Amino acid sequence: MKLSIFGIGYVGCVNAGSLAKVGHNIVAVDPDLNKVRLINSGKPTIVEHKIDEYVNRGVGLNLIRATHDPTEAVDNSDVAIICVGTPTTVDGNLDMSVLYSVARDIGKALRSKEKFFTVAIRSTVMPGTNAKVASIIQEESSKTIDRDFAVVSNPEFLREGIAVNDFFAPPYTIVGSSSDEGVNVMNDVFASISAPFVRVDIRLAELIKFVNNSFHALKVSFSNEVGRICKEIGTDSQELMELFSKDTILNSSHAYLRPGPPYGGTCLPKDLKALNFIADENNVSTPILNVIDISNRQQSEYMLSRIREFNKRTIGVFGLAFKPGTNDLRCSPSLEMCKQLVEEQYQLKIFDENLVLSQLIGKNKNTFLEYLPQFDKLLFRDIDKFLKDIELLIFAHNSESIKKWRPKIHRDVTILDIVGIKEIKGHPNYQGITW
Repeated sequence: MKLSIFGIGYVGCVNAGSLAKVGHNIVAVDPDLNKVRLINSGKPTIVEHKIDEYVNRGVGLNLIRATHDPTEAVDNSDVAIICVGTPTTVDGNLDMSVLYSVARDIGKALRSKEKFFTVAIRSTVMPGTNAKVASIIQEESSKTIDRDFAVVSNPEFLREGIAVNDFFAPPYTIVGSSSDEGVNVMNDVFASISAPFVRVDIRLAELIKFVNNSFHALKVSFSNEVGRICKEIGTDSQELMELFSKDTILNSSHAYLRPGPPYGGTCLPKDLKALNFIADENNVSTPILNVIDISNRQQSEYMLSRIREFNKRTIGVFGLAFKPGTNDLRCSPSLEMCKQLVEEQYQLKIFDENLVLSQLIGKNKNTFLEYLPQFDKLLFRDIDKFLKDIELLIFAHNSESIKKWRPKIHRDVTILDIVGIKEIKGHPNYQGITW
């Protein structure tokens, strides 16, 4: 099928590469000419396992190309998949301005298009967005919803670091639309994905991401509170949670039940705030949801207090991105921690194997410059230079590469493990954050 993908950020790039992998013809659209150039040269706009291979292959086979022109994209596709960002506003609402602008662009492009067209919303959006987008497109195109075009709510369930795997093995493919034809089209788009294809009410499709990620945030905070208790009474919180997770009848999956760093990234904080916003807007009391973020911020402060207790002034931090396997710095707990340590005059050294300054673009680059403007002095690419002369080594990421250079860590260095790395627990000066 011929698909246009609006937005070549994280979700858009993964969708473009993965959909081309199964044979779809992709036109990727973004106003950022740097992203357009990257895609057209066969390079992804993000760091993510397998996506460089898929994008390069797709471009090489003429299955993927990029443009900044929305009309060109609509003219050369039968389905538009919207993957633009919807960032959180100050009050917890989502900024839908870019998404609505894309809807206007699609509507204008549809004026001269005769064939039925499907618009799928993959971005995380507030309830009522499907109807709003349909209204905008109808107004701009002078065409009729469900007769000339369809709008389908189709949320994504991608975790950074394993997003490509999640794309091909999601828990389900969710679609919500008033158009039978639009739903059938999306069934064809995802025909190669081995997962239940579930049609639901539009509002349900718009809400599911908020509910999912708020519950994941709750699990992280719950696990970290248990971890802090265990640390005080001398119990291994990781072993406790492993035991807890073995009960798959009554307890939830082990995912997120891992004591350690606070949750971060773009999804859990954003969707939790949005769900709280929806509750506030409708005068619904949600004390459990309201306290999750408070507990998460307490975990951040607890982490900093543990670091201060060591009284070591030269610190090395392994892992700066939101999670390993990605270069996404947005809402990274490690980046927040490093910013605070720099402000407190610690001598900081940072190593992140997926972070190359010259490859940072857009909001990701701006985030780095805002938090760590002296990045050129802090970030190391050589592991030996990174390890040299540090007093405290903080592991904020787990990585296979640690096994290779673990022998390089001096015995006198103090280690603070935030993520639970079994391979380094034998170090003589090892400490776990909550174990």
